[in-house]
Amino acid sequence: MLGITKLISDFREFKFKNPSYAELPINDNPEYNIPVAVNNAVFSKVPTEPLAGKLHLVCVSEDALTDILDLDPTVAESDEFVDFVGGKYLPEGALSVCHRYGGYQFGYWADQLGDGRAHILGEYLNRNGQLWQLQLKGSGETPYSRFGDGRAVLRSSIREMVASEACFYLGVPTTRAAALVVSDDHKVWRDKTYSGKARQERAAVVLRLANAWYRIGSFEILLKRREPDLACKLADFIITYHFPAIKITDENRYVKLFSEVAHRNLDMVAKWQGLGFTHGVLNTDNISLLGLTIDYGPYGFMEHYYKHYVPNSSDDMGRYAYKMQPEIVLWNLDKFAEALIPILTVEQIQEVREIQSMLAEYVENRIRNVFNLKLGLENYEVGDDLLVNELLDLMEDTMADFTATFRQLAEIKLEELSDANNQFENYWSLKKVSTGKKWQQWVKKYQQRIHLENIGEEERRKRTTIVNPIYVPRNWILQDAIADAEQNDFKKVRHLLEVLKEPFKLNEEAEKLGYSSQPPSWSFGLKLSCSS
Repeated sequence: MLGITKLISDFREFKFKNPSYAELPINDNPEYNIPVAVNNAVFSKVPTEPLAGKLHLVCVSEDALTDILDLDPTVAESDEFVDFVGGKYLPEGALSVCHRYGGYQFGYWADQLGDGRAHILGEYLNRNGQLWQLQLKGSGETPYSRFGDGRAVLRSSIREMVASEACFYLGVPTTRAAALVVSDDHKVWRDKTYSGKARQERAAVVLRLANAWYRIGSFEILLKRREPDLACKLADFIITYHFPAIKITDENRYVKLFSEVAHRNLDMVAKWQGLGFTHGVLNTDNISLLGLTIDYGPYGFMEHYYKHYVPNSSDDMGRYAYKMQPEIVLWNLDKFAEALIPILTVEQIQEVREIQSMLAEYVENRIRNVFNLKLGLENYEVGDDLLVNELLDLMEDTMADFTATFRQLAEIKLEELSDANNQFENYWSLKKVSTGKKWQQWVKKYQQRIHLENIGEEERRKRTTIVNPIYVPRNWILQDAIADAEQNDFKKVRHLLEVLKEPFKLNEEAEKLGYSSQPPSWSFGLKLSCSS
């Protein structure tokens, strides 16, 4: 245990340590809110622009407060904490900066991007010896804002807050979200559907947490601006602070960095596929070097199974569809390799290419393992791929629900599956999938495969119920909570956070609200835009 031994009950006692990122070049541009091309820097020094008007605390993640920030949850009720999240109050030791990066957006180079509405405030070393960077999203203009106003709105901020915490409890590598505030009086204009019908919405700020916020785009901008010396400095810094298993004296450290970043991100996307999670905007600037899910925007947890599912209304070509995610992450990793070339030797470039050549097979195996586990299979056998794909085809043909089908398969007894008279009255999604023409054939294959695994019914159900959730943050549930929150009724948002802390456990109140029931008809085809 390091530092404090008990939770902080007075937020005025919360302090940052001297930030490690101060070792990197920081641009000190006094006209911080004017878009400018930044050169030879990793960060820009930028103050937050506080939310104006009366602020409301929408919700907090008590676990993030206590487990990461060593804060007693009662601290969230203090004016200092609310002002902190609103950008009005900075603890001792703060150094407010915005990160410079570039990126490929929908396959095209977009040049300098950067934190256009986010501020890294400082670093906190908690009592477990973990270093965390605190960041506000929606906290004002920066040199990277381009044509934006530096703000976020309540609906998108709720989606970010809920998804960050939900993914953590679902076992997905992710950034965290600790708190969310909204202003009664600070309004911004947004065209939610890009139809030319902008309306005013209330501005909000999310307090986000991560060990670091570096992205593939952090190196891409250095490649495009021909700053190889800074690329070396940044790579060495990231290795020192975030990849301690790689020795800084190792001549092959950049090759090993690529390998680690690649495998972490492919492990992450395999988790996504197993949960039906579709990010929506897998641009290179949204790919974390730490292998974390970051920048939750128009994401969606797929409802009825459709391999080409696209939650983002801006993605007309389906580039970031559910099925495409592994391929797109591989494409993005190719861009990361390209960005590292100026700091690699000829031999090291070849080593990176050899690693790249094995990544597609690696992610295929990871996804195969994820789906096998969803069916209770720990040992891979020839034919397992076909078993999984035939089930997915049945689900797609019958428009059966992704999350519910796997969960209900986990709960039902195997012998009930083969009962021709079973109407699956208590299993609404299995009832759908059982109407498929090849359902009985699939059930027989599945039963034979479980028999080959040599596990009993109790063990099968134990294996499957710990990986197949009952609850995920479906878009319709989020929309329902957002509608209440826009009227300053935050009960549903807070309750949703509590439910999603235990997504594999039945919650009576969530059942009353229909969170695991068949989604309402109005939710069909619900899509989100990047407007936030």
